[in-house]
Amino acid sequence: MKRLILSLAFAAFPFPALAAEFDVEIHNPTRGLYFTPLLVAAHAESVTLFESGEAASSNLRAMAEVGDLSGLINFLNAAGANIAENPASGLLAPGESTVTTINTGSAVANTQLSLVAMLLPTNDGFLALNSLTVPTEPGTYTYTLDAYDAGTEANNELRGSESVGQPGMPVPAELDSELGTNGTGAASTVEGYVHIHRGNLGDTNLSGGPSDIVSTLHRWLNPVALVTVTVK
Repeated sequence: MKRLILSLAFAAFPFPALAAEFDVEIHNPTRGLYFTPLLVAAHAESVTLFESGEAASSNLRAMAEVGDLSGLINFLNAAGANIAENPASGLLAPGESTVTTINTGSAVANTQLSLVAMLLPTNDGFLALNSLTVPTEPGTYTYTLDAYDAGTEANNELRGSESVGQPGMPVPAELDSELGTNGTGAASTVEGYVHIHRGNLGDTNLSGGPSDIVSTLHRWLNPVALVTVTVK
Protein backbone atom coordinates (compact mmCIF):
# COMPACT_ATOMS: atom_id res chain seq x y z
CA MET A 1 0.00 0.00 0.00
CA LYS A 2 2.82 2.44 0.77
CA ARG A 3 4.33 1.88 -2.65
CA LEU A 4 0.99 2.63 -4.31
CA ILE A 5 0.57 5.89 -2.35
CA LEU A 6 4.07 7.08 -3.27
CA SER A 7 3.63 6.34 -6.95
CA LEU A 8 0.36 8.28 -7.03
CA ALA A 9 1.96 11.23 -5.28
CA PHE A 10 4.74 11.48 -7.84
CA ALA A 11 2.30 11.09 -10.71
CA ALA A 12 0.24 13.99 -9.38
CA PHE A 13 3.24 16.36 -9.34
CA PRO A 14 5.31 15.66 -12.48
CA PHE A 15 6.94 19.11 -12.49
CA PRO A 16 8.62 21.31 -9.87
CA ALA A 17 6.37 23.63 -7.91
CA LEU A 18 5.93 27.09 -9.41
CA ALA A 19 4.58 30.37 -8.14
CA ALA A 20 1.43 30.75 -10.26
CA GLU A 21 1.54 34.55 -10.14
CA PHE A 22 4.43 36.92 -9.54
CA ASP A 23 5.41 40.51 -10.28
CA VAL A 24 8.56 41.45 -12.16
CA GLU A 25 9.93 44.97 -11.71
CA ILE A 26 12.73 46.16 -14.01
CA HIS A 27 14.74 49.24 -12.98
CA ASN A 28 17.20 51.11 -15.19
CA PRO A 29 19.92 52.44 -12.84
CA THR A 30 22.28 53.69 -15.55
CA ARG A 31 23.29 57.28 -16.24
CA GLY A 32 22.66 57.33 -19.99
CA LEU A 33 21.41 54.00 -21.36
CA TYR A 34 17.91 53.32 -22.64
CA PHE A 35 16.21 49.92 -22.74
CA THR A 36 14.17 49.14 -25.85
CA PRO A 37 10.75 47.48 -25.29
CA LEU A 38 11.23 44.64 -22.83
CA LEU A 39 10.23 41.01 -23.23
CA VAL A 40 9.47 39.10 -20.02
CA ALA A 41 8.53 35.41 -20.11
CA ALA A 42 8.02 32.35 -17.92
CA HIS A 43 8.91 29.18 -19.81
CA ALA A 44 9.96 25.56 -19.48
CA GLU A 45 13.45 24.55 -18.39
CA SER A 46 14.15 23.12 -21.85
CA VAL A 47 13.79 26.58 -23.42
CA THR A 48 16.58 29.15 -23.58
CA LEU A 49 16.94 32.43 -25.46
CA PHE A 50 20.72 32.19 -25.89
CA GLU A 51 23.89 30.52 -24.66
CA SER A 52 26.99 32.54 -23.77
CA GLY A 53 29.92 31.59 -25.98
CA GLU A 54 27.68 30.40 -28.81
CA ALA A 55 26.43 32.17 -31.93
CA ALA A 56 23.26 34.22 -31.53
CA SER A 57 20.08 32.97 -33.17
CA SER A 58 18.45 35.13 -35.84
CA ASN A 59 15.72 35.97 -33.30
CA LEU A 60 18.23 37.15 -30.70
CA ARG A 61 20.15 39.07 -33.36
CA ALA A 62 17.04 41.04 -34.37
CA MET A 63 16.38 41.97 -30.74
CA ALA A 64 20.01 42.92 -30.05
CA GLU A 65 20.59 44.96 -33.22
CA VAL A 66 17.27 46.79 -33.68
CA GLY A 67 15.09 45.91 -30.67
CA ASP A 68 12.77 43.68 -32.73
CA LEU A 69 11.03 41.22 -30.36
CA SER A 70 8.77 39.50 -32.88
CA GLY A 71 10.99 36.48 -33.55
CA LEU A 72 11.59 35.77 -29.87
CA ILE A 73 7.88 36.18 -29.13
CA ASN A 74 6.97 33.67 -31.85
CA PHE A 75 9.59 31.26 -30.50
CA LEU A 76 8.31 31.55 -26.94
CA ASN A 77 4.65 31.29 -27.95
CA ALA A 78 5.43 28.07 -29.80
CA ALA A 79 7.08 26.77 -26.62
CA GLY A 80 3.98 27.52 -24.51
CA ALA A 81 5.53 30.38 -22.56
CA ASN A 82 3.65 33.01 -20.57
CA ILE A 83 4.70 36.37 -22.02
CA ALA A 84 4.57 40.03 -21.02
CA GLU A 85 5.60 42.29 -23.91
CA ASN A 86 6.67 45.94 -23.64
CA PRO A 87 5.53 46.63 -20.06
CA ALA A 88 7.06 50.14 -20.15
CA SER A 89 5.08 51.03 -23.31
CA GLY A 90 8.25 52.08 -25.11
CA LEU A 91 11.80 52.88 -24.05
CA LEU A 92 12.75 52.56 -20.39
CA ALA A 93 14.80 55.69 -19.72
CA PRO A 94 17.67 56.08 -17.25
CA GLY A 95 16.41 56.09 -13.66
CA GLU A 96 12.98 54.70 -14.55
CA SER A 97 11.24 51.44 -13.60
CA THR A 98 8.39 49.33 -14.92
CA VAL A 99 6.40 46.42 -13.45
CA THR A 100 4.55 43.54 -15.05
CA THR A 101 2.69 40.53 -13.68
CA ILE A 102 3.24 36.99 -14.94
CA ASN A 103 0.49 34.45 -14.32
CA THR A 104 1.41 30.92 -15.38
CA GLY A 105 -2.02 29.49 -14.61
CA SER A 106 -2.02 25.79 -15.40
CA ALA A 107 1.34 25.92 -17.21
CA VAL A 108 3.11 24.06 -14.40
CA ALA A 109 6.22 23.42 -16.50
CA ASN A 110 6.97 27.14 -16.88
CA THR A 111 9.39 27.33 -13.96
CA GLN A 112 11.99 29.60 -15.61
CA LEU A 113 12.02 33.39 -15.98
CA SER A 114 13.79 35.21 -18.80
CA LEU A 115 13.80 38.82 -19.93
CA VAL A 116 15.67 40.74 -22.62
CA ALA A 117 15.90 44.19 -24.17
CA MET A 118 18.33 45.98 -26.45
CA LEU A 119 20.57 48.65 -24.91
CA LEU A 120 20.78 52.04 -26.59
CA PRO A 121 23.13 53.47 -27.65
CA THR A 122 24.91 50.24 -28.65
CA ASN A 123 25.31 48.31 -31.89
CA ASP A 124 24.17 44.89 -30.63
CA GLY A 125 24.21 45.14 -26.84
CA PHE A 126 21.39 43.82 -24.71
CA LEU A 127 20.47 43.16 -21.09
CA ALA A 128 19.28 39.70 -20.11
CA LEU A 129 17.99 37.48 -17.39
CA ASN A 130 18.46 34.02 -18.89
CA SER A 131 16.41 31.14 -17.46
CA LEU A 132 16.22 32.00 -13.77
CA THR A 133 14.34 29.42 -11.70
CA VAL A 134 11.39 31.32 -10.22
CA PRO A 135 11.34 31.10 -6.41
CA THR A 136 8.35 29.16 -5.08
CA GLU A 137 8.21 30.72 -1.62
CA PRO A 138 6.30 34.02 -1.24
CA GLY A 139 8.68 36.95 -0.88
CA THR A 140 10.75 39.55 -2.71
CA TYR A 141 13.86 38.55 -4.62
CA THR A 142 16.34 40.97 -6.25
CA TYR A 143 18.77 40.30 -9.12
CA THR A 144 21.31 42.44 -10.99
CA LEU A 145 21.68 41.98 -14.75
CA ASP A 146 24.78 42.34 -16.88
CA ALA A 147 24.91 43.58 -20.46
CA TYR A 148 25.70 41.12 -23.24
CA ASP A 149 27.03 41.61 -26.76
CA ALA A 150 25.29 39.48 -29.39
CA GLY A 151 28.51 39.33 -31.40
CA THR A 152 26.63 39.86 -34.65
CA GLU A 153 27.69 43.41 -35.50
CA ALA A 154 30.89 45.39 -35.14
CA ASN A 155 30.73 47.93 -32.32
CA ASN A 156 31.47 50.90 -34.55
CA GLU A 157 29.43 53.18 -32.23
CA LEU A 158 28.09 55.17 -35.17
CA ARG A 159 24.63 56.40 -36.04
CA GLY A 160 23.20 53.97 -38.55
CA SER A 161 20.47 51.82 -39.96
CA GLU A 162 17.50 50.39 -38.09
CA SER A 163 17.71 47.20 -40.20
CA VAL A 164 19.26 43.91 -39.10
CA GLY A 165 22.63 43.31 -40.72
CA GLN A 166 23.24 46.97 -41.50
CA PRO A 167 26.06 48.69 -39.59
CA GLY A 168 25.41 51.41 -37.06
CA MET A 169 23.09 52.05 -34.12
CA PRO A 170 19.37 52.80 -34.19
CA VAL A 171 18.77 56.36 -32.97
CA PRO A 172 15.30 56.99 -31.54
CA ALA A 173 14.18 60.55 -30.89
CA GLU A 174 15.13 60.32 -27.20
CA LEU A 175 18.79 59.81 -28.14
CA ASP A 176 19.11 62.00 -31.21
CA SER A 177 20.22 65.16 -29.40
CA GLU A 178 22.51 63.27 -27.02
CA LEU A 179 24.75 61.67 -29.64
CA GLY A 180 27.62 63.12 -31.62
CA THR A 181 27.95 63.04 -35.41
CA ASN A 182 30.52 62.27 -38.13
CA GLY A 183 32.37 59.55 -36.20
CA THR A 184 34.89 57.44 -38.11
CA GLY A 185 34.19 54.14 -36.34
CA ALA A 186 35.37 52.74 -33.01
CA ALA A 187 35.73 49.06 -33.99
CA SER A 188 35.38 46.78 -37.02
CA THR A 189 35.45 43.27 -35.48
CA VAL A 190 32.42 40.98 -35.45
CA GLU A 191 33.03 38.48 -32.64
CA GLY A 192 30.55 35.85 -33.83
CA TYR A 193 29.32 34.70 -30.41
CA VAL A 194 27.37 36.02 -27.42
CA HIS A 195 29.56 37.38 -24.63
CA ILE A 196 29.59 39.87 -21.77
CA HIS A 197 29.66 43.37 -23.24
CA ARG A 198 32.87 45.38 -22.86
CA GLY A 199 30.91 48.62 -22.49
CA ASN A 200 30.85 51.64 -24.77
CA LEU A 201 34.10 53.44 -25.54
CA GLY A 202 32.76 56.76 -26.80
CA ASP A 203 34.64 60.05 -26.97
CA THR A 204 34.03 63.71 -26.18
CA ASN A 205 34.16 65.01 -29.75
CA LEU A 206 30.56 65.79 -30.71
CA SER A 207 31.36 66.50 -34.36
CA GLY A 208 33.96 63.84 -35.14
CA GLY A 209 36.34 61.40 -33.49
CA PRO A 210 36.01 57.61 -33.66
CA SER A 211 32.59 57.37 -31.98
CA ASP A 212 29.20 59.09 -32.03
CA ILE A 213 28.67 57.94 -28.44
CA VAL A 214 29.44 60.50 -25.72
CA SER A 215 31.80 58.91 -23.22
CA THR A 216 30.78 61.17 -20.33
CA LEU A 217 27.13 60.12 -20.70
CA HIS A 218 26.85 56.71 -22.33
CA ARG A 219 29.68 54.64 -20.86
CA TRP A 220 28.84 52.08 -18.19
CA LEU A 221 30.14 49.31 -15.98
CA ASN A 222 28.10 46.15 -15.38
CA PRO A 223 25.51 45.56 -14.03
CA VAL A 224 23.04 47.60 -16.09
CA ALA A 225 19.65 46.61 -14.66
CA LEU A 226 17.99 45.67 -11.39
CA VAL A 227 15.16 43.13 -11.38
CA THR A 228 12.86 42.50 -8.43
CA VAL A 229 10.63 39.40 -8.45
CA THR A 230 7.77 39.40 -5.96
CA VAL A 231 6.17 36.02 -5.45
CA LYS A 232 2.63 36.31 -4.11
